[in-house]
Amino acid sequence: MEIEIKKKLASNWFKLLQDIICNEIEKIEGKNNIFKSKKWDRNSKKNEGGGEFRILKKGKVFEKVGVNFSEVKGKFSKEFKNSIPGTSSNSKFWASGVSVVMHMQNPFVPAMHFNTRFIVTSFGWFGGGMDVTPCFEDKKLKVWFHNQLKNTCNSHNKTYYTKYKKWCDKYFYLPHRNEMRGIGGIFFDYKKKNFEKDFSFVMDVGLCFINIFKEIIKRKYKKKWTNKHKRLQYLKRGRYVEFNLLYDRGTKFGLRTGGNVEGILMSLPPKAEWE
Repeated sequence: MEIEIKKKLASNWFKLLQDIICNEIEKIEGKNNIFKSKKWDRNSKKNEGGGEFRILKKGKVFEKVGVNFSEVKGKFSKEFKNSIPGTSSNSKFWASGVSVVMHMQNPFVPAMHFNTRFIVTSFGWFGGGMDVTPCFEDKKLKVWFHNQLKNTCNSHNKTYYTKYKKWCDKYFYLPHRNEMRGIGGIFFDYKKKNFEKDFSFVMDVGLCFINIFKEIIKRKYKKKWTNKHKRLQYLKRGRYVEFNLLYDRGTKFGLRTGGNVEGILMSLPPKAEWE
């Protein structure tokens, strides 16, 4: 399959997934709160693509949720290209993806994150994953969440779940705090052996995320909470901010490749606190 066809297939899916996720979120929120959308260009003079980020704030369920889509191309800087595979002879790149970050009104509903992407340098590969960050322990929810991921992974390859869960645990770790960001999930990168199989897996991961966030919200959003619970949520969000600004690959990639700053930083919560 030609690389341009692969790019088109991946980009079209990510855009469609953005629409599906936003539609499901607006169903949960009701008619009185809908997404605000902003389109952007990476470099309109050079026709280097762009994207659209959508944000919904101050909802009955979502305190802030952002759903981003991008399709960009250009050249990596000399400093950055050495950290990206396939750039030794040419610094050109193309990238498309969709990312979601949810910060909830109810402290008992976990923060949730998801992204999938397709990047092309001298070759193309998929990456992505999802994780959940609760403020309060719920062993049953953790087991259920990981079973959903395991079932999705196993439908493609029975080695995926163990490998990608381990990768996620290692990735979403704050070394300066010596603690995990949340209860884990899956994380994968550099999937390039078989486009058709990898693309099928990436699509299923996206659909799995939709089922997961809908079920978690259904279970948790009516649970009563107090200001004490909200304070603990703000402190937990502080850890979220620390990870995203210090360690997150997507944040670094976006900022170093001329991405939209508002869209990149939409992952940050509307309010966080530190002791």
